[in-house]
Formats: sequence, C-alpha cells, structure tokens
Amino acid sequence: MKLVVGLSLLLSRVLVNAVANCPSYTEYSSTPHEPYSTGRYRIPSMRPPPECRTFNTPTIEQAISDVNSLIGDPDWRQLFSNVFPNTLDTTVAWHNSNSSEPYTFLVTGDITAQWIRDSTNQMLPYIPYISSDDDLAKLVLGLVNMQAEELLGYPYGNAFQPPPRSGLTPAENGIAVDLSVDPPFDNRTVFEAKFELDSFASFFQISTAYWRATGDYQFMYSKSWSNAMATVLTTIRRLQEPTYNSKHQLNRHLVQYTRLTDSPTETQFGNGIGNPVRYTGMAKTLFRPSDDATIFPFLVPANAYLSVELSNLSYMLTSIGVYSEQADFAKKLAAEIRQGVLQHGTTIHPKYGRVFAYETDGYGSTLVMDDANGPALLSLPYLGFVSTSDSTYQNTRRMILSPDDNPWYFTGMYIHGIGSPHTGFLKVWPMAVAMRGLTSTNKTEVMECLDQLKATTSGLGLMHESVNVNKPAEYTRSWFAWCNSLVSQLVFDALNRFPGII
Repeated sequence: MKLVVGLSLLLSRVLVNAVANCPSYTEYSSTPHEPYSTGRYRIPSMRPPPECRTFNTPTIEQAISDVNSLIGDPDWRQLFSNVFPNTLDTTVAWHNSNSSEPYTFLVTGDITAQWIRDSTNQMLPYIPYISSDDDLAKLVLGLVNMQAEELLGYPYGNAFQPPPRSGLTPAENGIAVDLSVDPPFDNRTVFEAKFELDSFASFFQISTAYWRATGDYQFMYSKSWSNAMATVLTTIRRLQEPTYNSKHQLNRHLVQYTRLTDSPTETQFGNGIGNPVRYTGMAKTLFRPSDDATIFPFLVPANAYLSVELSNLSYMLTSIGVYSEQADFAKKLAAEIRQGVLQHGTTIHPKYGRVFAYETDGYGSTLVMDDANGPALLSLPYLGFVSTSDSTYQNTRRMILSPDDNPWYFTGMYIHGIGSPHTGFLKVWPMAVAMRGLTSTNKTEVMECLDQLKATTSGLGLMHESVNVNKPAEYTRSWFAWCNSLVSQLVFDALNRFPGII
C-alpha cells in the first residue's frame, strides 16, 4: 500500500514540476502573443507552449483542428483555439492519475482556488470526448472525486483550497477577514465559505455527465462520493425549512455568514441567516453564483438548476440500481423544488405578463432582474428546466434583455448585455452574451453575440469576467476559464445549428 501511495504522489507531482519553470499564466494572459490572426481583430495566440500546458491530449488537439476546418473567419479560428483548451492548458493545478481513484484540482483562472460551480462548467466542453480518451476521462473523474471530498468535508463552501497531499500551497483569501461563519471552517482547506446552492447542483451535474458519457459507475461505491451525495440531499431538505416554526419561533439555522464590511453584497441579512422565508418547496441560499449575497433567499434559477440535477441524479442511481432510498429522495426533492419554482418563483409583470422572478421569499416579495452569472434566468433552457419556447421563459427573456426593464442590463458603443452587482455599473459579462447566443433560436441574434464576443477581448484573445460597454480596454480578469469554456460551447452549438455562421 505504501508503494502505491508513493507512486500516486509521484505521478501527481509530475505536472507541478513540469510547469514550475513556466511563466505565470496570470502574467502571460495579460500580454498578446504571436502569431496573430489575419482578420480584422488580429486575435493573438494565447495558448502557452506545449511544455507549459497543465494537461495535454491529442484528442483535444484534433478537435481544435476539426472545428477550425468548419470556421471561415480567421479571428474566430484563433479565438476558438485559445478558449476551448484553456482549462486544460492552464488550470489543472494538480492531477493524481491513480487509475483506481484519480483526483483533479482545477483553479478557476487567476484566482488560485477551486470553485465547485466553476470547475464543473470548465470541464463541460470536454465531456463529449471522454468516452474515447481514457486520460481525459480520468481527469474528469478526478474532479468528481475531488468535489465529493470537498463537499463532504465542508458542504457550505463555495471554493476550496488544494488538498494537503497535492503539495500545493494554500492561497490566501484577502477578503475572507472579519468573518463570523457557522458552522466554522478551516481556511487551510476551504478558500471561501459563502454558501451557494448551485454548488450542490454542479456536483451532481459533473457526476451524472461523467456517468452518461463513459458508463462508468464505480465511483458511486466510494465512501467519499456516496457520503457526500447523502449529505447534500439531507442538507437540501433542511434548506427547505421556513424561518419560523408552527409556534412562530425561529427554526435552528443551518448556515450563517456575516462579515464586517462596507459592501452589502459581502454579508447577509438577519445576523447572517438571510431574510425570512415561508415554506415553498424551494431551498434557501445565502449567496448567488456571483458570490454576492442574496436579498431574498429563494434564488429561483439556482433552484431550477438543482431541480434538474436532482432528477438526473435519481435517474442515474435508479438506472444502476444503487442507493434506492437516496434515488427516491432525490426524485421527491426535485419535484418539490420544481413545483416551488413554478408556484412561487413567478410573478405578473405589468409589461410582460407572467415572468420568472430572480429571487423570492414565499411571502410575496420578488426581485425582478437577472445576473450574468449562471445559473441565471436567461440560462433556464440551457439548464434543462424549460424549453426555449416556454411562454413564461419567453416573457422573462424579453424582460431581462431590455435595458429599460432589467436594472443590470447595460448597453454601450461596443457591447450590450447583462452585468452584475459584483462588478458594478456599465460592465457587461461576456458569459451572459454567450448564454444569450446559446438560448437563442434566431441566427441573426446568435451572430450578433458571436460578433460582440470577438470584438471585446481587449486585444488579448481570451474572455474576460466583465467589459466596460464603452471602453473594452477596461475589463476585469484577463484569465477566466469558466467563460472561456462557455464561449467554446457556443461555438460548437452555433456551428451545429447554423453551419457556416462564422
């Protein structure tokens, strides 16, 4: 046993040692590199040299070549070549390729921590290839195992530190100060303890996506995964509880987060437990996928996402014939949450009719807006909760894509789309532009989204977190792997639905 452990540790450190002498990609991504594309925007080549890439596979190199053969626009050929492999090229901070139980730690980009949500979304574009690439399949399975370990250790964390056995140094979270968090967390293993409901859905999504693509279900028998799955299900049930019991006394809170700060998005109402809610069937959350605090604890798109992934989890467990009790429980939770969204997560808008609210509380209060970060209202068909033709979704879509009716929709000289309180006014998130394209059935609209994305990389050939609508050189984050992966999904989708579109 000691020999096996020693070998696996050696293998896991090969990657770290291989890239030790390479430049920081945070710095590398902030400067354009030759060769440039021959199109109007002269998109630079932003892939690190092969010896500095954190994961190499000929499968993805062939996929890049295959897709580029379908793209006529030289700018998009270069841009796709940059964004599609970006997660593999730059974010695999640690990978233990032990064949029996691999582990993978993905950083989100220029922040050296692994977000549950981000890491799942970073991997999604590679899922179609893992059935024919064992090494890539192990990488994804390693992420499944890593997320299970993280959530089992602290289910209320949204971002985690590398495990001690990786040999990587934990990152310092400069804003995780002056906190009061219950249950308490260990900053040596948890990078950030903002509870975000979509973390649970993301864990289930990557687990079921891996199973569907490979047919491999052995990971379900590991104690780490099975215990994490059961812990998450039990936690969701508790999160459905109202603030007050039948005697109008406070129910015992499950999670609490306060911070001494002058930014209201960095702490929570109600001494950290959130504003009061009545029972709706939905589950509460303290923070949004933007890492900003919720105003009303029932975040509708996060609940919609969770409902879908609970159904997928139940289907997987039932298909394999394991954990029948948990399969039934997940199915029941999925139905309750879905009903809660449909019954309590919509409202009548004076202009658009029935629309999905962004947040609600079960008392009748609703927040009408959308945020760029997924899960968002714009992404409901992408998540699988409704079809693009659903009338309530179409009403909602028209509302949230209007600068007059969504307070976080911005328009300017270079880009228009949904932003976020996380980055402030007049800044559009490219991921929202990509999601608009992914959920549109109109070729002209999809083309417009592709054009905006191509035009707003600030000459760096990668997707940013946010871009100023009038000054694209003003952006946040030069290296944001989740958005790079999402934009690559848009390219695949657009070429599939509208051949020759780029």
